[in-house]
Amino acid sequence: MDSADTIIETLHGNIKTVKYNKPRRKNAIDSDMYQRVTRILNNAAKDDSVSVMVFTGTGDYFSSGNDLVAARDVHGPTFFNILHDFIEAFIKFPKLLVAIVNGPAVGIAVTTLPLCDVIFAAENALELLLFNQKMNAQEALDNGFVNYLYKPEDIQTKVWDKLMEISNVSDYLLTTTKRLMRGPIQDKLIKVNDEEIALLSKAWAARREGRENVKTSNSKL
Repeated sequence: MDSADTIIETLHGNIKTVKYNKPRRKNAIDSDMYQRVTRILNNAAKDDSVSVMVFTGTGDYFSSGNDLVAARDVHGPTFFNILHDFIEAFIKFPKLLVAIVNGPAVGIAVTTLPLCDVIFAAENALELLLFNQKMNAQEALDNGFVNYLYKPEDIQTKVWDKLMEISNVSDYLLTTTKRLMRGPIQDKLIKVNDEEIALLSKAWAARREGRENVKTSNSKL
């Protein structure tokens, strides 16, 4: 499947929806998908017909994070550049970003959620890939990580009433409110993204070099 199949892009009025669509891999995200989403976000940022951007997943998962099997050049220099641009597109997006977390989210699928403005989550959602810890949806709600909880069977229908209500607010009010709230920390988020990607890239290069050294040593035995 190419990114045209694994990312479903639709427009309902002024609401653009992006759906991760790789259910057999629990909507794991590969390099092509990262690049497709980056282009969609950057284009929608300049598109006057789009006021709200929504992210969700097909099936029973929001996303299981990086697709370590399908992604080309995974954890190589090209991959880290792609990942950097993907995250920066979220940080710089000037309009309302909404996540409908229809099921478990892991890794990068979790870490991009705080970059959204409103998060609707199913009661079976969220697994944090951090020190092997998990956070369920109720804990996420209690800690202010998500805004609303729904039963898994209801989330893809009931959320849309709230979304339509939000989309009727004037574009100027939405973008101005977001700029006032997010603007003061945007430069800091961009800097953190730069630093994190640089550290991840160095760590992966060191790990790869270590493996190559082990192979070289073994070949001399």
